[in-house]
Amino acid sequence: MKMTAEALKQRVGQFFFPAVFINDTEENIQETERLIRKHNIGGLTFFHSRASAATNYESKKKVVFNDDSYEKIKALIVRYQKCASTPLLISIDAEWGLAMRIEKTPQYPYAITLGALPESKSDLVYEVGKQIGLDLKAAGIHYNLSPLADINNNPNNPVIGYRSFGENKEKVADFAVEYLKGMSEVGILGCLKHFPGHGNTNVDSHLGLPVLKETLEELLENELYPFIKGIENNVDSIMIGHLAVPSLNDGKDTSATLSKVIIQDLLRKKLGYDGLVISDALNMHSVSKLYETKGELEWEAFNAGNDVLCFAENVPEGIEFILKNASPDRIFESYDRIMKAKEKVGILKNSDFASGELNFQNASVLNTKIAENCITKIIDNSSRELVFEAQKNNQLAKLSLYKNTDNTFFKTLNSKLASPEFAFENLEGSSISEIKKSLENFETILISLFIPKAKPANNFEVNKEVLDLLSELLQTKKCVIYVFGNPYVLPIIPNLKKAFGLIQAYQDFEEFQEIAGIQFLQNNSFSGVLPVNIDLQ
Repeated sequence: MKMTAEALKQRVGQFFFPAVFINDTEENIQETERLIRKHNIGGLTFFHSRASAATNYESKKKVVFNDDSYEKIKALIVRYQKCASTPLLISIDAEWGLAMRIEKTPQYPYAITLGALPESKSDLVYEVGKQIGLDLKAAGIHYNLSPLADINNNPNNPVIGYRSFGENKEKVADFAVEYLKGMSEVGILGCLKHFPGHGNTNVDSHLGLPVLKETLEELLENELYPFIKGIENNVDSIMIGHLAVPSLNDGKDTSATLSKVIIQDLLRKKLGYDGLVISDALNMHSVSKLYETKGELEWEAFNAGNDVLCFAENVPEGIEFILKNASPDRIFESYDRIMKAKEKVGILKNSDFASGELNFQNASVLNTKIAENCITKIIDNSSRELVFEAQKNNQLAKLSLYKNTDNTFFKTLNSKLASPEFAFENLEGSSISEIKKSLENFETILISLFIPKAKPANNFEVNKEVLDLLSELLQTKKCVIYVFGNPYVLPIIPNLKKAFGLIQAYQDFEEFQEIAGIQFLQNNSFSGVLPVNIDLQ
């Protein structure tokens, strides 16, 4: 098929999905509009703001929150689509809903929370995919760069952790497929990431290059299992991770994103995948610092086998590099895959995609159902009887850590379990020594621990003073602890094995706090299972 140089260039533009930011300046927005008009780019990937983009950790710029981000993204999408001669495929990371990137939008539980559901409740994961899909649709977004197919079998993983369904490969595979099916049901494209598996790593690929030591046999046995299941279920796209697998690359530490062996030989030929392949963000330091010439990284990623170049920072130069070096056949191949994806979501016929409203009510009902089925009992030495007995004898106190006593968990308990309450909110406003003194006269303490952060850096932002307080209480009192947060926090709490009761509640959502309180009062059975192995101190 003969084609003019200009027509070929228009096709190459489709491979580029630069990052755009909801809270950008007018100047930045106009720059994006020029890119769309001039280079016929294929799509955009939305982030909240430049300060929140993952590789800007080191800049320590403050993320400014805007209550109108959702209205802003809707208006921006309309504005950008108006500039496009080929409708844009709009993508975003919405692993736990639009709330991952946009404030005041429905938030669903983290993957690790969903991983605590019993297998028999996988329909709830399907529902999460479906609801997230409907929320994206309402905003005019077609493509969710989720879910993770990574099996998190390394507790020291700084970047996957709570974003994975856990460490059981079958469950990770099943739940990822259910989530994808839910999105697909409402016409939203999904994406399994980070091929060939980012779970067993202890380096953050935003900042450095993780290296997987596994052989191909080991990868096929474990890491690749969920991807294979996804391929069998016609996953729309697979994202290649910035991680090296020397055993597949003649012993070299080449990032998978830049490896023909991993993309073309393993994913395409051996695993038989013919869907869309998207690179992980090309601004991430594990790859962005490799090439000094602008556009060379984009060419190398395309040459390795990626169809979509996500977060490409050098669009004009990248287009020129690809035009100069790629065969027309290879260009047509990737172009066709991108067009198929656009066809599937219907934007080639109608780029005005936004439809429906955000449904907070549906999200709340779904979050309640998930809470009812995932909260996990880890230790129970007749803890309920102990607490009720202590209350009867005025020996019960409640202690809330990182939230005030006005929290939903305490309010739910207080209908039948009123007792003196104390709170530590932060080091500036609360005195640990005063709390200790106040608790001296009580023998049983019901503790709600609201973990400040989901990421493990700096002990999940749990202060050393709080860990010392917990350690002392666990050794001197009868403690029943509810943990609202990432279960990977449990091993850092000293003497936790001495608790009389330990319940893992995963999220601090109102719905989770209320269900935790109701389950305690009604002595309901727990059906949640820890999705990862945890060693308590």
